[in-house]
Formats: sequence, structure tokens, C-alpha cells
Amino acid sequence: MSTVHEIAALLPGPAELRSHLRGLAVLEATIGDDPQFCCHTFDSAWGPGEEAALMDNGSGDDFSVVFTPAGVLIRGFDHESEMSPYATDDEQVWPGVIDDVPAALSPLLDAPAFRDEGIDALRITVCLWRETGDTAWRTGSGIDFPPGSEDPDGSGFLFHLLADRSPEAVQAHFEDYYERPVPLDAVRHVLAGHPLTPAITAALNPAALSEEALLRRIAAHPGAASYLAGDGEFDLARTDPIERIALPNGLAVEPVAGCSAGGTHYLCGPAVPGGPRPVLYTDSEGRASLIAESLAEALTLAVVLPSWHDALAGFRPPALGSDHLDDHPDHPAVRDRLLAGLLLPPVTEREVLDRLLATAARTVPDGFLPYAPGEEDSSFEPMLQLPAEEAGGAHVSP
Repeated sequence: MSTVHEIAALLPGPAELRSHLRGLAVLEATIGDDPQFCCHTFDSAWGPGEEAALMDNGSGDDFSVVFTPAGVLIRGFDHESEMSPYATDDEQVWPGVIDDVPAALSPLLDAPAFRDEGIDALRITVCLWRETGDTAWRTGSGIDFPPGSEDPDGSGFLFHLLADRSPEAVQAHFEDYYERPVPLDAVRHVLAGHPLTPAITAALNPAALSEEALLRRIAAHPGAASYLAGDGEFDLARTDPIERIALPNGLAVEPVAGCSAGGTHYLCGPAVPGGPRPVLYTDSEGRASLIAESLAEALTLAVVLPSWHDALAGFRPPALGSDHLDDHPDHPAVRDRLLAGLLLPPVTEREVLDRLLATAARTVPDGFLPYAPGEEDSSFEPMLQLPAEEAGGAHVSP
């Protein structure tokens, strides 16, 4: 018989457990095609000073691992367990499961997320905890497990990827769940805590940075949608441009986002499944520029360098972005959180700036400077202005 007591002996310390759970969430979000169906997630803002790793398999089984300054509380629910409150006559937690939870951690069990709406029953069949400073995981000491089951409280089933944290076990789990190959080297990379790179992201899911996947991810990430609509000036709800435009190179344009100043972001070219499309920006003053080679690059630009308009006007670090940072001193933390949430690879401001300037420089020669059809002298002006020390040899329209 495997119970919570055996699982307690197999779990690592809180720091290692937190890192592993974050790795599972990153893998799930990258491998999965739709955030709504991800089993493993990680909420770094669960509560004041609290983080939570969550698993919900969509079939009635779930667990939570809540990290707090006072310690860590692990709660699991196996809906088929005889120890489920729904399997008892009085719908009460199985005796002994939470009786010994210390006062510093027991309030965590009152979270509405761990109770079913309309029923005053805690979703729990297994519980472990570890107070800050403790050297071992604790469990209820007086649990009388029902006979006849190899996994009476569901702990072996629920926590198998926490007990066996090997890359091979994690790979096997995701290959079984998603029914497609998952490269072991990529799993090792993520579980080791290394940041996602474009190559690792593509190895885990070639479509992870497609337009469709990114738009779904934003819709499932309220924080990202809110930032993009505000500070990012990439509001996906604004898709009604001020005027109709066309491109000299004949490519079609599709409005994808707007900004509060009346500008519009367009995807250029035919929509090909999984294929990137360059992103063009037009402002309300009759100026325009290519700003990214794909939607993924445009979102990265909005998150990492929200002052990119100033970059096209010739500003460079340290002046570039200094006003935004003065007004938003938490921007580096927000940037890192959004990139991770959208599965966009981490990148430096300098790399984003260089990419922006290289892309903007081909606006005119490659036929991306738009015009208003049916109007004379209706061509837009290019937004890119290079400082004198950078202009040597670069094409800059007058």
C-alpha cells in the first residue's frame, strides 16, 4: 500500500520542489496547444507573499502546493478515493488527514479554489506540509486508511511526478498525455531551470510561437492582455484602423491591434498556418514602419521595449526607456513575468533594439511603406530616424 507517508519520504526540500513544479508548468504551457487544457500551472501571485503550483487533470482530480513565508502546504484530491468527502455519509474530511496541520498553515485550506461551489466540503483526500525551518515533510499521524486499495488517498497517483522527478519520467508523462514525441534534452533543459530559448520552444512544440497559439495564450493570461492594452500599446481589441491602407509590394494587411494614440498594428502577407508575418505599425500622423518580423517579435518588443517609438526617433540607451522606467520602476519584474507567461524567450533590451532597427530599415526598400488607395500624394512617411553616428551606410528616407 502506498500512502501519503511514503510520498512524504520521497519529496525534496521546498526550494527544489518549487523549481520542479515551475518546470512542469513551463513544459506544459509550451507543449500544450491551448492554455485552457494545461494540467500544470504556476501562479507566482497567488496571494500576498504566496505562490501556488496547481494541477487539475480535468477529470475531477487536482492538487495544490502553496508556498508561503510560514511554510508549504500540499493538498490533493482523488475523486475516486474512498477517502473523498463525497464518499462519506456526512461529507466531512477523512479523519486525521488535516487534524495535525499547524495553525500557521491551516488557513490556506479555506481558499475558495479548494471547495466546490454550493457545497461546504473541502476537496481533499491527502495533505502534507512543511513549516519554514523544518527538516522534513509532515502528514496526519492518526489516519486510518481504508483497506483494499493500493493507493487509498490518491497520493501515489496525484504526486507521481513529484516523487519521481527524473526527466525520463516527466518525458514519459507528457508523451502519453499529448500523444506525440517530446525530446528528452529539452525536458532536461527546462527542469534544470534554464530559460526557454527559441530552439527549445520549437523542439517542445513547433507551433508554440504561432500567431494562433500566442493569441490564445494572451486571452488566457489577463495580466498580459491588460499590460498590452495599456503600457504595451498593443491593444488586441482595437482592430479598426483610422483609414484603409495598401502596400507597394502588394501584400495584404490585416489589422491585429491598436494603441491609445490612434495607431494600428498590421500583420502583412497571407496567413499561413504556423508561418510568421511581418508586423507594420502606422500612427495617426501619417507615419509608418515595419517593427517586427512576426507577431512573437512584436509582442516581445511591446513587453521589453515599450518606448520603441523613441528608438525609431533616434533615442538610444540610457536615455531610451528612462522615462518609462522612472514611472514604472517594477518594469523589469513585469517584463520577465510576461515573457515567461507568454512563452516568449528571454532577450535583452539591446537585442530587441537591434532587431527593431534592422527590421525598420527595410520598410521602404522592401515595399512596406503604405499609402492610402485612391488618394493623391497619400504615401506615409517612414518613422525611422538614425542618429548621425549610426546612419553611415544605412538607408534612411528623407
